[in-house]
Amino acid sequence: MDANTSKIGVLLANTGSPAAPTAPAVREYLKEFLSNPRIVPINPILWWIILRLFVLPKRGEASAEKYRAIWTDEGSPLLVNADNLAAALQELYRSQGLPITVKAAMSIGEPSIREAIAEFRAEGINRLVSIPLYPQSAFSTCKIAEDAIRATLKQMGWRPFIRYISGYSDNPLYVKAIANAVLAAGFKPGSTDKLIYSFHSVPLNDIERGDTYELQVGSSCLAISNELKIERRQWTIAYQCRFDSTRTWLSPFTQDVLAREARLEPHRVFIVCPNFSLDCLETLYDIEHMLKPGYMRQLSLNGYDADESSFIYVPCLNDSPQHVRLIADLVARTIM
Repeated sequence: MDANTSKIGVLLANTGSPAAPTAPAVREYLKEFLSNPRIVPINPILWWIILRLFVLPKRGEASAEKYRAIWTDEGSPLLVNADNLAAALQELYRSQGLPITVKAAMSIGEPSIREAIAEFRAEGINRLVSIPLYPQSAFSTCKIAEDAIRATLKQMGWRPFIRYISGYSDNPLYVKAIANAVLAAGFKPGSTDKLIYSFHSVPLNDIERGDTYELQVGSSCLAISNELKIERRQWTIAYQCRFDSTRTWLSPFTQDVLAREARLEPHRVFIVCPNFSLDCLETLYDIEHMLKPGYMRQLSLNGYDADESSFIYVPCLNDSPQHVRLIADLVARTIM
C-alpha cells in the first residue's frame, strides 16, 4: 500500500438496532428490517398487509420489552459494541500512522451505511473495504449489507475501488479468538463440561438456493474444537433465533439441545455464539433471559440442583484486542 496515494475506508457493517427501546422505535426498525426481501422473500403486496396489520402491532411492544431489559446508559448494546470496536481499530491504525479511516454502520437504521459512505467520500477516501461482521456469511446477513452498499454507490454515482469481505470463519485468528474466549470463560477440555455452539438459524430454502452457511458452521465448529483439543462428545451444534414457523429452519434448536442436556448427569454447559461478533439482543436477551432460565427449570424438573455454574455464556469478541487484531488482519489481507 502506498500511503501517499491511498486513503482507505474500512466499513464495519452489522444488521442494526432500533433507536430506542420503545414500541414506536422498534416498530419503525422492524418495518424496515422485515420489508427486506432477503429476510422475508414472499409476495411484497401480501406481506405489506400482513406486516402492518398483524406483525408490527404484536411484535413492536413485545420486542421493545426485550430491548429495555438489555439497554445500557450509552444506548443499544449492538451500537455501543460496534462503535467501541471501530474506535479500537481506528486507534490501532493511528498508532501505526496508516491512512485508514474506520466507521461502523448498520444495514438497517442508524448510523446508516449511506451516511458512512457519504462521509468516506467527503474525506477523500479512494479505496473501501467492506466487512460485514458475520464470520459465517449468509444471504440474510452479508448480502443485505452488500446490497445496501452497492445501491448507495450507484445512487451517489461514486465508483471507488472496493473490496467486499464475505465471511471469514476460516481465518486462524478468528478460530483462536473464539477458542481463547471459551477457555477464558472457564471451559475445561477433557472434563464433563459441554460446549454448545449456538448459531443464528436460517431458512432451509436459502440453503437449497446455494447459501453455504451450514457448511461454514460445521467447518467453524470443527476448527474451534480442534484448537481446543476436545473430542466430539464434548461439543455440539445448535441454532437459535428463527423468525417464524411458516418456513423450515436449520436445526436442532438450542432450546431443544439444552432440554436434552438437562436430562443427563449434572455437568456444566457453556454456550458460545461464534457467528455473532458483537453482543446484541440475540445474545444478551435470548441467551440470558430465555435459554438460561429455561435450562435451569429443566434441571429442577429432572431432579438436579441448578445454580449459576450450571450454565455459562461465553461473551462475543466485541472490542477485545483479539477481535481488533482479527479485523486488522482481514483488512491487511484485502488491501495488500
